[in-house]
Amino acid sequence: MRIIQNKIKFPRKISPKKAREYFKKYKILDFLKNSINNNFSKNLNKQLYPWSSTTYPPEIMDLYRLHEFIILNKRLTVLEFGSGWSSLVLAHALMLNQKKYLNDAKKIRKSNLFELHILENEKKYLEITKKRNIKILGGFNKKIKYFHSTCKMTTHNGKFCTEYLKLPLVNPDFIYLDGPDQFKILGKKNNFTTNHTDMMPMVSDILKFENFLIPGTIIVVDGRTANALFLKNNFQRKWQYFYDKINDQNIFYLVDRSLGHINDKMKAFYKSK
Repeated sequence: MRIIQNKIKFPRKISPKKAREYFKKYKILDFLKNSINNNFSKNLNKQLYPWSSTTYPPEIMDLYRLHEFIILNKRLTVLEFGSGWSSLVLAHALMLNQKKYLNDAKKIRKSNLFELHILENEKKYLEITKKRNIKILGGFNKKIKYFHSTCKMTTHNGKFCTEYLKLPLVNPDFIYLDGPDQFKILGKKNNFTTNHTDMMPMVSDILKFENFLIPGTIIVVDGRTANALFLKNNFQRKWQYFYDKINDQNIFYLVDRSLGHINDKMKAFYKSK
């Protein structure tokens, strides 16, 4: 933990009450019910989001940590596997970073500045997320790219896993892995599938573009520890890894040597105050 803390700034530990106050300060998620169990007002939810009857309520502590990861580590481009309340929070944090760091970021040779790229295999949830983001984030929604792709069974180095059929064309400096649903995977491989209650999610896509990622990239895997270990055991580059048992998050930091002066500028930007 101490080694990776020297590379990544971690959100400070706060109570659920403090987390709600944190979001109220930013005037988002104001509709959260003022209770420790993190449920939200059913009446207000129906008023704000009448199209949604099947989405999960926001988990305030997870959202707080995601928001802080983006802000504390000055992230510029995010790729999210899956969609939901996390999409809103990730986009909002990028919006704050844009307001604060736009002039400095323009000096870095990097495309897709302050963009969130969402990869979702279920169209209905992607549409719910899009409508929610438009309603709450307004004009910043143009910085959010919504990408739909189905997922199928495949293998990597002889191991069963899943893959998206299409991926967004983006090189993020922050990846949030919380999708797809293991029960929404197409086909079988040698009669094997993750669509079974004794199996677990096993996404392989990050391995395909690992060689393009820039040193300093952060990956946060929400739960999915078996998947995180699969990635850890198959990564080809030098990563620092930490399992946050309390918050059930697997965190990776790419510590490869610098790729050159452009990468040096980016890392200097991350470290600057």
